[in-house]
Amino acid sequence: MATFAIGDLQGCYDPLRRLLDYLDFSPERDRLWFVGDLVNRGPQSLEVLRFVKGLGHAAVTVLGNHDLHLAMQAAGFGKANKEDTLAAILAAPDRDELLGWLRARPLFHVEGDWAMVHAGLLPAWDIAQARALSDEVSAALTAPDYLDFLANMWGSEPDAWHDGLAGWDRLRVVVNAMTRMRFVTPDGRMEFRAPGAKGPPERGPAGCLPWFEAPGRKSADHAIVCGHWSALGFRQTDRLLALDSGCLWGGSLTAVRLEDRRVFQLPCGRSAQPTGWQ
Repeated sequence: MATFAIGDLQGCYDPLRRLLDYLDFSPERDRLWFVGDLVNRGPQSLEVLRFVKGLGHAAVTVLGNHDLHLAMQAAGFGKANKEDTLAAILAAPDRDELLGWLRARPLFHVEGDWAMVHAGLLPAWDIAQARALSDEVSAALTAPDYLDFLANMWGSEPDAWHDGLAGWDRLRVVVNAMTRMRFVTPDGRMEFRAPGAKGPPERGPAGCLPWFEAPGRKSADHAIVCGHWSALGFRQTDRLLALDSGCLWGGSLTAVRLEDRRVFQLPCGRSAQPTGWQ
């Protein structure tokens, strides 16, 4: 049995299947961890969604910002973007089943010393608090009145956490941190708008640092698996596996076998063979 953590797919179905063939993946034996952003911008979002859903218990998926964007578009909220490639899902005969399954995915997953989130965790959150906050968002996404949450979910304020937050503001901060965040200030405020906020760490906003380098980060006792940040690229340290290596943009699709941290990468954008190394 092996557990493979895989970076952002964003509708790149064919590269995923080529990588899984190379890994000799078997759903009866192995498990896949997906860091979110299963859909959007790529050419085969519907195929990805159907495939991952069909894996059942062999797949663990956390939600990314593009997955939530799909949920909002299906509900009639938010603005469509010209780069969106969600039309096939929204027109599919099984759209309601697929969207219901997607909304039931968590923002955060923990097993042993590993934890997975799409974007990151605010410095003030330890693993137990992050899991509890993810559960609060999951309850809102699967409640009978989930449309009320989707109507109030998006936006960049508040930009920081405090324990007194309540209502939509509380849930919005959790969503933003776990699905959108890259940079924070030393006191834990998220930065989304300043120049460089989507770029590589060395050209980030003035006075900010990557969330995983925040001083005193309380989740540093676990190894965090994440994606979301193609400008960061693949990065592996003792306590971080950043897996968005830009398959959508012609980079590569990255998988890491968690049992021994062996890395496998498939060059995307052409018919290339995957590679694996220790």
